[in-house]
Amino acid sequence: MHIGEQLIDPSDARLRLSAQLGAEGIVIDTRPNTAVMNDAGLWDGGKIAGQRRRIEGFGMKLEVLALDVGSILLDALRAPDRAAARAGELRHNIRAAAEGGVDTVKFNLQMVGITRTAMVAGRGGVQCSAFRAADYRPEADREFSYWGVGHAGGGKAGSDAPAIDLAAPEACGQVIASEAGGISPAQAWHAIGFLIAEILPAAERAGVRLAIHPQDPAYPPEGLNGVHHVVGSLDGMRRLLDLAPESPSLGLNFCQGTIAEMATDPNATVLEAIRTFGARQRIFMVHFRNINGGYLDFREAFPDEGVLDMPACLRAYRAVGYDGILCPDHVPLSDVDVGRERFFAFALGYTRGLLQAI
Repeated sequence: MHIGEQLIDPSDARLRLSAQLGAEGIVIDTRPNTAVMNDAGLWDGGKIAGQRRRIEGFGMKLEVLALDVGSILLDALRAPDRAAARAGELRHNIRAAAEGGVDTVKFNLQMVGITRTAMVAGRGGVQCSAFRAADYRPEADREFSYWGVGHAGGGKAGSDAPAIDLAAPEACGQVIASEAGGISPAQAWHAIGFLIAEILPAAERAGVRLAIHPQDPAYPPEGLNGVHHVVGSLDGMRRLLDLAPESPSLGLNFCQGTIAEMATDPNATVLEAIRTFGARQRIFMVHFRNINGGYLDFREAFPDEGVLDMPACLRAYRAVGYDGILCPDHVPLSDVDVGRERFFAFALGYTRGLLQAI
């Protein structure tokens, strides 16, 4: 295992900082990743190779690219022709990643945005993104949730990312739950099944792994505004992977925080998930983050202050043979750390220290 960072449009100075902090791997989270696109808006293998070589020039490895799936899940239900066209673009981009020397792509399995209901105070007055199902209102969804490559609290407390306009390309086709229309569990599984069937064979042929982020957060059993998050539980994650149980290309962007949000006993559930999916070799990358609280009522947190036993998590990864990247994610916001570089540096250093300790 090794530490790395997930970056959006990093400058040379930002990559130098990552290298100086000891990061070994980089995940490019830029969506749309215009730096690697051709004139038709599709990924170009040669440009991906150039992006890879640029990162290698700083002594790090380009490990993962974010695959912008756009609105394909909703389109599979509402606009099948558009969904089919998008699937063709995704297959092209997967092949281009392989041509450029990148063997893993990731995407969020979200039909709607990453739902949040408030920003709440944390340690030393930092602001933390929070979700409390009892407080859900569409107005709060619009103000506090985030979409696509938007970060929690975009535009607040001097954060590093502007608030994402739902009409902007960076929203990646996601909407708020009240605007999605009802999505039953059966419809959700139909859309997910369509996506996997359309792109997994191309990924297998290209030798590319699909690192899928579970739905964040887990929704109540009745859903929100009629929208159900069917991959918001361990059972849902198992069902997702069982769509292709023998495929080496179907796996997880294993987000500890998201999995903790699924559970009334977050620590036990995350450890169970590591053992379950790690034993199947389906953990392709890790968001090494923490939360306070649990199912339907939580806030994001620094990695050292949440409910998860982070050393136990690392020991569990080691026990199942995971040897990939550990990325910090969803650190809090503060006007004294505009850009959150110090907070991410703290998370990296904390993780490196734990790795050395175990």
